[in-house]
Amino acid sequence: MNSIDSALWDTTLERLLGDVYTFAMTGPRLDEDWGRDVLAVMDRSVTDPPGWQTLEWQIDKEGRENVRPSFPFLPLTAEQVHARTFPVTASAAAELLASLTQEWFFEGRPVRTRADRDDVLADARMVLGRFGADADFRTSSDLARTSASPDFLAGELAGGRAFSDYVMDLGLIAVSVDEVGVFWSFNAN
Repeated sequence: MNSIDSALWDTTLERLLGDVYTFAMTGPRLDEDWGRDVLAVMDRSVTDPPGWQTLEWQIDKEGRENVRPSFPFLPLTAEQVHARTFPVTASAAAELLASLTQEWFFEGRPVRTRADRDDVLADARMVLGRFGADADFRTSSDLARTSASPDFLAGELAGGRAFSDYVMDLGLIAVSVDEVGVFWSFNAN
């Protein structure tokens, strides 16, 4: 872990992702296979190791009670998590996380055109900084299928490999020695 504290994490996470339909949770690394740790976060069977803020919308809580514990995520295996994600650089991961602040369609202020673009990217880097300089990042975006450093801010928010019941979803996974972070955006149509 780096020098990020609870107050900075909570404030930045809320400022970055609090206004769009996202899922942002972390969990401990308990398994040799990080894919199993990601599934534990998606199932909410683990909690944030230091007890810091997470983001989950009310619709997810209702879906967990009425559909399945991992709602809105599909019941996946660790092998499927690996197969449906692609590695990205830390810089691309920050761009992707910043892009998750956008709505899916008809965004009036996409990150790439905002006056506060650099601030949004700084917030994204701070959030991902929690996982340390040696963290690995993976995404479900097909843009990363052929490049570990796609420009996630160049176009509209677009989905990738399906992880949920929704029409489109897009996610980022951060993997460190001690923790995994799961950051997902949904087009809940």
